[in-house]
Amino acid sequence: MPTLSRRSLALAACAAVVAALLAVAAFVPLPVSIVLPGPTTDVLGTDHGAPVITVTGTPVRRTSGQLRLVTISATEPNAAVHFSDVARAWFNTKQAAMPREAVYPTGGSVKEIQQANTKEMVQSQDAATAAALKRLKLSPAKVKVTLRLADVGGPSAGLLFTLGIIDKVAGDGHGGDLTGGRVIAGTGTIDAAGRVGAVGGVPLKEQSARRDGATVFLVPRDECSDAKAELPRGLKLIPVTTLDGALSALAAVRSGSATPSC
Repeated sequence: MPTLSRRSLALAACAAVVAALLAVAAFVPLPVSIVLPGPTTDVLGTDHGAPVITVTGTPVRRTSGQLRLVTISATEPNAAVHFSDVARAWFNTKQAAMPREAVYPTGGSVKEIQQANTKEMVQSQDAATAAALKRLKLSPAKVKVTLRLADVGGPSAGLLFTLGIIDKVAGDGHGGDLTGGRVIAGTGTIDAAGRVGAVGGVPLKEQSARRDGATVFLVPRDECSDAKAELPRGLKLIPVTTLDGALSALAAVRSGSATPSC
């Protein structure tokens, strides 16, 4: 019977250690979240039976078309995610594995994360209202805007809220809709000065937008690279950096002229 050399024994021992480590890794929870395309909401419409945008103190108009804010859905912050879950997400274009701290940057308990997301949403709504009223040259002392959206947190709906308020009040300024009757989707934070910021999760948000009928997607310019990587067929990508830029891009879409590109 042949005997094993020292080298063979060492290799066998190493292989056994590696196998043991892989077996342990397969069952050890990882600090990641599995993310997938979430629901979308038309800010010009209703959510759970109530208008998403209500404006009082100035005349409002009937709109057509849609302005859909997009979301991502993720595993709960305390959910156990294993190597097998990450492997499945790697080979599934409708899923992604992201560091948990990137999905839930505030950390803490589920309740604390929900409270932080709600706070960010309120701040985003306040900024969106301020940017819209400034663009419309309306006084916040006379015009009241109420934004209602259940089960969504964070700041990434800011740009779409702002566009929705403007469309409800003034449209395109010539009696028409900002959307031109189309289904427009998008994402991006906004501040009171109208600057648009990055949000993350864009490839999955594009999927949810196309799934729900959007043909145009507004994306923060800083996220062009991610947005182009897995752009769904039939979805036109338009990068923006400011509210004025987004309005100009939508005007180009309505007229059929050239729009900004990534």
